[in-house]
Amino acid sequence: MNKLVILKNKQAVTTSLQVAETFGKQHKDVLEAYDNLMQQGVAENSADLFYEDTYIHPQNKQAYRQIIMNRDGFTLLAMGFTGKSAIQFKLQYIRAFNQMEDHIKQQPQIPDTPRGLALLALAANEEASKRIDEIDERLVDIEKNKLITTEDKGTIDRAVQKKVYQICKDQHLGQGAKSMLFQDLGSSIKQLFNVPNRGRIKDKDFQKVLEFIDHWQPSSVTKERINQIQTEMDMEDRA
Repeated sequence: MNKLVILKNKQAVTTSLQVAETFGKQHKDVLEAYDNLMQQGVAENSADLFYEDTYIHPQNKQAYRQIIMNRDGFTLLAMGFTGKSAIQFKLQYIRAFNQMEDHIKQQPQIPDTPRGLALLALAANEEASKRIDEIDERLVDIEKNKLITTEDKGTIDRAVQKKVYQICKDQHLGQGAKSMLFQDLGSSIKQLFNVPNRGRIKDKDFQKVLEFIDHWQPSSVTKERINQIQTEMDMEDRA
């Protein structure tokens, strides 16, 4: 396969097979990314973006599942593909979609005068500039909303653990207090960065989260509850 975008049912589309080949991914991983989108509520509005199809494998001649997608479907699916190479592949796809959609459109009669040709060229340049601006906006939005990697989440989890253990060590706190501190710190991170869990933290907030953890102190409520636990333990020891 080498054509990024094809014409199917009078529409510019691409396939999950082509996306996998272009981005250097296994086809099953692209299908999994699509299935994850469907599970996140995209399925209700996906009729205009995707539809499922099959292809015949050239070796065993069996039919396998693939996904057909238009420009908007591809943009939504590829939003989660990150890295410098991924950005270049996205730009290639955008250009390919533009070329195919231009081909589909009914072309106006080519002018036969110098003035007409000049006006046509000017209009084409303006349209190209508009497309480039739209691409820049999309790429900025993708980067802005990119989530942290699994490795970065592990770094944050270790920072949380280290912070809680350090407080417990400095204040000679037991297991009960440790559990409260984990809950308090975890809840503080979710509230401050407006995420349901640490895996949904945005990449742009990664360093801010680490700095927050480093300077974090338990809430007044948590401190009071820990003091109550320590008092009760001291009373039991005296008894």
